[in-house]
Amino acid sequence: MDAPSGEALNKRYRVKLENVFEGPMDLLVHLIKKAEVDIYDIPIAQITEQYLNYLEWMKQMNIDFAGDFVLMASTLTHIKSKMLLPAQEGEEEEDDPRLEITRPLLEYLRIKSAAEQLAERNLLGDKTFVRKPDNRLFDHIQDDQVIRIGLFELIDAFQSILDKVTPSHRVNLTRDRISVQERISQLTEILEANESMTFDELFEECREKPDIIVTFLAILEMAKLNLIHIAQHVPTGIIRIFYQ
Repeated sequence: MDAPSGEALNKRYRVKLENVFEGPMDLLVHLIKKAEVDIYDIPIAQITEQYLNYLEWMKQMNIDFAGDFVLMASTLTHIKSKMLLPAQEGEEEEDDPRLEITRPLLEYLRIKSAAEQLAERNLLGDKTFVRKPDNRLFDHIQDDQVIRIGLFELIDAFQSILDKVTPSHRVNLTRDRISVQERISQLTEILEANESMTFDELFEECREKPDIIVTFLAILEMAKLNLIHIAQHVPTGIIRIFYQ
């Protein structure tokens, strides 16, 4: 994953991930799903490289991430190094080094699944739950066709937009750059007028890469502030932004 240029224009603004979006386990799950591999047979070298690429990308985008991400990177690198060591003759066969991450990953998925099921209910009393009413944002769309998406799916979608930027998108350093806060105000007005727009549509007026980056940072900040909902239509893969 190539880091975008124009980062210097955003040095005064940082998006913090603490208590927002997902953590290091979610990034690992995302990479495993993308690779379409068995959780018991993780290609550790490939996943470790991709994991480090994501961290470097977020760093260059001025996205702050918690130390847990770095700890996970260290764990993956350690497992990778253990798997590269040749087996010594006469030594007893050891457990697969990948179990060091597979076991906590399975436990994490189990806990997350249980938490998501509880999150679908409203707490009325000590031990009383009812199901939430249908979300008005998804009227006319079947429930099983829409999923909430997180930071890393959003990063992939954003990277696809960056990949489409042609050399003709020259950076005009003579004009003032819009700030993230100003872009948040603009996006708020746009979404208030339209209720929702696709992720790609929010970038249509961005002619230069720095403006594209600022728009992405603004979307992250709006999600952090619970100003927007982000969901993906499974059959088409279209990501839509809803204003709350």
